[in-house]
Amino acid sequence: MLPVPMSESQVVVSLHTSNHQSLWKAAVKWPMYTVALMPILIVVGWLNSQRIAIRIDQVLEFILAAVLLLAWENLTNDVFDADTGVDIHGKPHSLVNITGSRNMIALVSNGVLILGLTIVIIMAYKSSFQVLWLILACCGLGYLYQGPPFRLAYHGLGEPLCWLAFGPFATSAALMALIPVSELSKIPWSSAFEISSGPALATTLVLFCSHFHQVEEDSIYGKHSPIVQLGSAKASTLIPWFVALTFAFEWWPILTGAWPLTGLLSILGLPTGITLIRLLRDHHNDPERTVNSKFLALRFQALNGFGLVFGLSAGAFFTIGQ
Repeated sequence: MLPVPMSESQVVVSLHTSNHQSLWKAAVKWPMYTVALMPILIVVGWLNSQRIAIRIDQVLEFILAAVLLLAWENLTNDVFDADTGVDIHGKPHSLVNITGSRNMIALVSNGVLILGLTIVIIMAYKSSFQVLWLILACCGLGYLYQGPPFRLAYHGLGEPLCWLAFGPFATSAALMALIPVSELSKIPWSSAFEISSGPALATTLVLFCSHFHQVEEDSIYGKHSPIVQLGSAKASTLIPWFVALTFAFEWWPILTGAWPLTGLLSILGLPTGITLIRLLRDHHNDPERTVNSKFLALRFQALNGFGLVFGLSAGAFFTIGQ
């Protein structure tokens, strides 16, 4: 039996529905939540490598809180970008653009923030209230990134804020939440910097690459991202440095014997990193091609981070077996 052809109106409705679903999928951006999970997972891997007991309940609570707080950050970014107008043409998948209601998205974001911080308070009560202050510092950095009157992302300072939030601050909080209070009385900044510097740089690369395809829109609306300030050609030459320094920070503790050799599994991200370098080297000024650079950077971040987590954890088993 031959299929019945759709009428022109049915085709339009079908295309509209498909496009609407694609916009929602892009707006939710589930793959981006690997950046929220990485600080806690890296800490779990490191604690395994050191054969330090882990509080599983705190791990699960930290993961849930991290996802909720990143959701708050994404929602508020849409709200604040709607206020400046930068997302009107360049970001059709903004939740404000999709729903047509800035106030509703703002209300949801505040609710998500309260829920996330409630979980953090519970974690802090069971470990140390310094966990709460560290997570509040992460939230503060997130607000400085996009919130008025600061909007530091509009001055090209988003990347340093990203590195600090997903690096030493979130990692210190994870360490204090997972290690028994009796074993850790003060914020472990030194360990946090050692553990997080590489993975946080990979996370920062995701943010850096997200600007390449919207240079024109950003410059029109006064968002002076690093790509706008440097130009896409010069900015693309920094990508190899991001990749190389990520591995340098991660492999130095391995070379000095502080971490197990199996941590070299972070090299799983290298092929994607090379692909990203080549893409932006050859097509840095082509928005249709560079729109994928953020997702390549995200794949590099995930493969590199998960490789490091599994490598550090595996090192404990090899040590025990010797």
